[in-house]
Amino acid sequence: MDENIKSKYQPVIGLEVHAQLLTRSKMYSADENEYGALPNSNLSVITLGHPGTLPRINRTAVEYAIKMGLATNCQITRDNLFARKNYFYPDLPKGYQITQDKTPLCTKGHVEIRLADGTVKPIGITRIHMEEDAGKSMHLAGETETLVDLNRAGVPLIEIVSEPDIRNADEAYAYLTEIKKLVQYLDICDGNMEEGSLRCDANISVMLRGAEKFGTKVEVKNMNSFRNVQRAIEHEIERQIALLEAGEEVISQTRGFDAATGTTQAQRTKETMNDYRYFPEPDLPPVIVDDAWLHRVQAELPALPQQLYARFTGELGLSDYDASVLTAEKDIALFFDELTRLTPGSAKAAANWMQGPVKSFLNERAYTMSEFPLTAQHLADIIGLIDAGKVNHSVASKQLFPHLLDNPSQSASEAAEQLGLLQQADSGELEGLIQQVLDANPAKVAEYRAGKKSLTGMFMGELMKLTKGKADPKLANQLLRDKLEQA
Repeated sequence: MDENIKSKYQPVIGLEVHAQLLTRSKMYSADENEYGALPNSNLSVITLGHPGTLPRINRTAVEYAIKMGLATNCQITRDNLFARKNYFYPDLPKGYQITQDKTPLCTKGHVEIRLADGTVKPIGITRIHMEEDAGKSMHLAGETETLVDLNRAGVPLIEIVSEPDIRNADEAYAYLTEIKKLVQYLDICDGNMEEGSLRCDANISVMLRGAEKFGTKVEVKNMNSFRNVQRAIEHEIERQIALLEAGEEVISQTRGFDAATGTTQAQRTKETMNDYRYFPEPDLPPVIVDDAWLHRVQAELPALPQQLYARFTGELGLSDYDASVLTAEKDIALFFDELTRLTPGSAKAAANWMQGPVKSFLNERAYTMSEFPLTAQHLADIIGLIDAGKVNHSVASKQLFPHLLDNPSQSASEAAEQLGLLQQADSGELEGLIQQVLDANPAKVAEYRAGKKSLTGMFMGELMKLTKGKADPKLANQLLRDKLEQA
């Protein structure tokens, strides 16, 4: 689409993110909450809503939801009621979903996202409420029947509803990235979109720039990756603009995203709130969040990505790029945080090790940080040896680090000594070796003294060969220059 046409319009986007909570049991029953179990094996009459059965609220799920509310700067509702949301679907055996309507647990929060130009933008959080998941319908290739697995029915969910503050697909991607980091840092959801534990619906409209009234909203579903959310938003913005430019109306509807074609297709006309016939859940008492409970949950909050980002850039003086990379994954951020506390004054060196040798090792083996064989103390000791001039960086990364990966029971000092990697810092011994190099290359010495100073690197290379890389580079370089400058 022509950029001049697109620039006439302002997209308005709000996201609804469903996060499955990592509780051992379901939201309103003791049925196991387990991904990948045999179909229809984690079920009971409570999940199926049989007459005479009574649900019971999962306290841990409530605490997880409170943690997310606190992490997103929300107000926590103290008196919580549950409601029945009535609609029929093959994978919702009860014919209704137990959710929250008038009293969402968390309200009026915000999440800060960092844009490509480095600016920070707050995205409002309208509400976070608790509910249960539905089952899963499956359609096998070549089959006309629909198969239903109800294991997921009753799994605890939080729905995180943003304000319509997002203005383009890139902002939506940044917002989703921040939400995913938060649920992972809090250990309340694994954030796996491919497995469906984190799901996103996008509400998208467009209006003329400068207009005060939002356009007609369309909801897009069936997006199983952050990239597909971006693609769906970009397509839907252009589709709606094309309709308006042609003098047609945008219809309020639910649309599905087809990843193969990158387009959206109409599924149904958008329901109104009345279609769901909400009414209070008669079988569940109110959940009261008192001060003692709230303060205990608050005290359990871990360090969050924005807090670590602020420490890494402020206290440690790292760049925005370094801090963003190092806080992208919880395990890496916490490992690095521990490493910097063991290596005061060497934060940049620690960052380089994390983003260089450590990251390369993890990527080569498809490991997570939890599978990394070395401790933060191992890396701190390596950095300490380099800072003390006992091992140079090249030797440390190419020989000492790989050795320790295979022998994590050794300390860095023990390994360096065993491998004979400790640098030669004896000036007398180095002067003798430097003289050997100069005596072996008289023509090059003459060229250097005639003004070809770039030969320093060649002499250093020869010296490193003689010392097998163990010469202290700073001392060796200074002694070499002194020798070369002598008439």
